[in-house]
Formats: sequence, structure tokens, C-alpha cells
Amino acid sequence: MAYRPTWQGHLKLSLVTCPVALYTATNSAGDVHFNLINPETNNRIKMITTDPDTGPVERSKLVKGYEVSKGEYILLTNDEINSVKLESTKTIDIERFVAEDQIDRLYWDNPYFLAPDGKLAQEAFGVIRTAMEKSGQIALGRVVIGTRERILALEPRGKGILAYTIRTDAEVRKPEEIFKDIDDAKADPAMIAIAEKIIEQQEGPFDPSQFVDRYEEALKALIAEKQKGHKPAKVAEPADTNVVDLMSALRASLAGKDKEGGKGKAKPAPPKAAARAGTRKAG
Repeated sequence: MAYRPTWQGHLKLSLVTCPVALYTATNSAGDVHFNLINPETNNRIKMITTDPDTGPVERSKLVKGYEVSKGEYILLTNDEINSVKLESTKTIDIERFVAEDQIDRLYWDNPYFLAPDGKLAQEAFGVIRTAMEKSGQIALGRVVIGTRERILALEPRGKGILAYTIRTDAEVRKPEEIFKDIDDAKADPAMIAIAEKIIEQQEGPFDPSQFVDRYEEALKALIAEKQKGHKPAKVAEPADTNVVDLMSALRASLAGKDKEGGKGKAKPAPPKAAARAGTRKAG
């Protein structure tokens, strides 16, 4: 299957450049997509762009507007927006190398694959990629995707490069703003010891194939039942959990895990899954 690149341009390390293409590293979430339907006619609803004063407007005639005050907009055409050019519009210029653990996981965003664009680019790409690998550090550059300049974190992955967009400081909320109301009381050491044993019982390798979207699977099952003409069964609401005695709950959890089978250790991942388990710890 031929993938369409999200972005094409050049990768630059000092005076060494090569043509590259950037591809999204993930599939769009979910296979179940819904449309709005009028149940009386079974027709799909069409969304019509409408001016509140004059009525429907052709989408091709619309322009973008930036609101400077209530009801007042600066209008920009696509040509005007595209006229804003930065070097990062067409070039990923590596500016800095940093240790991976210096980038807080809060800042890691979306993953991409970076590959040479054409056979003539492969030699220079290989030089840059191998030098990055030997450095053992993360390369930082910038790229314009859509209408935003994003920081890119680059690291070798297989024969290519894994690229992550990095959020700016303004995009990340300060944890203290959310955690400020958590009290400073120390947890009971005996309870912590039991919780640690529960954690130990649930340890195991990361195998992404073991994690599926159960909600989407349930939606697919619901759709399949309706296709057969079956009336969906009513699902019971989950019972509310009201832990009155935390120590009793911890002990019961520990005992339950013991009954499930010895120490209850997670099964080792099969060789293929274990190979896939070497994913970025910061992602």
C-alpha cells in the first residue's frame, strides 16, 4: 500500500541536506464512523453553510477570519495565508541535540516516520541518520504542518527516523494547577506494602496487540445485531464502588490475585510482541 506523505521537503544538518518525506505513524482512531440520518426518511443530513442574514453560501466563496473584537474580523484568503513563508515550511533544520530524558513526557505529541524522498536522497539521509544514532541523543528541529510551526524531535528507528511533534510550553498546563488541592498526608506504609505486592503481581511486558478498543468492538457487535434484526439487549449499569475500608479492599485484591494463579505474574509476550515492545518510553 502506497502511503501519502503529510509533508515533503528537506532535512538539514548544518550544510548537509537531503529530500525527505514525513508520514503519519498511526492510523486514524476507530473504524466505526456515524452519519447523521433523518429517521423519518432514512436520508443522510447535509450540512449547509449559511449566512444568518443572506442564507446559504457556497463553501468555495468563504474566507478565513481572525476575530480581533466581538463581531469584528480580519479576513484572510488562502493565498494570503500561504504567502507566509518560513524556512521550516520546506526544511527541517536540526538546531540542537538533547538527551531524551530532558524532554518531559507532557511535551511529546504525535508520531511520524521520516524517510528519504527518492533514491538520490538515501546516501545523505543515511549519513545524518547514522550520525544521530551514534550520538545517542534526540535531534530537535522545526517544521510547518498545516498553519503551524511545530518543534520536531527526531531519533533513528529501524532504517529511518521516528519524528515526534513536541508541544510548546504555552500548550502544556502546569500540573500544580490541577494537583494543588491534594493534601500532603502520608499514606499508611502497611497499605503501600500491600499495594506494591498487587503491582508486582500485575507486572509484565508491554504487548500493544493485547490492548483493543473494547467500546468500538461493542459498537460493532451492536451494529451486527441490528443488521440481523435483533433488538439490542439492555446492558446493566456498573455498580458504584464505595470503598469504606481501604485496608480490607487492598487485602481482598491481593487475595483475589493469589487465587487467580500463584503469584499472578503476567505471561511473557511472544517473541514477535516482545520485539515490538521496544517502543519509546516517553511516547
